[in-house]
Amino acid sequence: MLPIDRNQQGRREIHPTSIYRIFRRWQASGCFDAIFLASVRRLQEDQLLDLSIIHGDGTTTAAKKGGDNLGFSGHKRLKGCKIVAFCDRRCNVIAPFVVAPANHNESPMLREALPTLMKTAREAGLTLHGTIVSLDGAYDCRVNRKAIFNRGMVPNINPNPRGRKTPKRGRKALFEPAIFKERFNTIERLFGWEDKFRRLLLRFERLSPLHYAFKTLAYTMINLRHYCRS
Repeated sequence: MLPIDRNQQGRREIHPTSIYRIFRRWQASGCFDAIFLASVRRLQEDQLLDLSIIHGDGTTTAAKKGGDNLGFSGHKRLKGCKIVAFCDRRCNVIAPFVVAPANHNESPMLREALPTLMKTAREAGLTLHGTIVSLDGAYDCRVNRKAIFNRGMVPNINPNPRGRKTPKRGRKALFEPAIFKERFNTIERLFGWEDKFRRLLLRFERLSPLHYAFKTLAYTMINLRHYCRS
């Protein structure tokens, strides 16, 4: 789909394999991660971030062509991979996180991704101390709450009853329903914008790092939408 012009002899100016090779080189050198980090830093400098509350969730992408790092999701009834991402109250992506097969539980992925979030915050000059982290019931466990508390943030996780017939004894965990309702206008809207990128609606790359690079580029374009309005 990339338009390539031809010269007077009818030869292409550049071969598609050369474009793919350059894309692999940029991905291996970390160019896409640097571009995304620069977009977050630019939003912070222009005071376009609202970090009082950040919303997190996971999204699953179907892989029709196969590849690595795949799994079958019984909930979605498809084979693919998933990614967990966080955004602020203005639908700006703060950090795209680890990619895992679709059959993996998202709760352990959060604990693996929190160090990446803190690293992005340090490099972009963000202050997350006292920030409320809003998550759904899939992340409801004591280990996740403790991991968020230890990093100076406040978890707001929807309680998951897990089939209990009687209420759990002890002090109830902090949860504000009004904050949780914001996720439908923030993180869910963000994933809706992501699906507008046809390259990400289905995974065509057999290598997961290349698919992750396309996602990082899409998140960068979503962050830069503030500078494209007339």
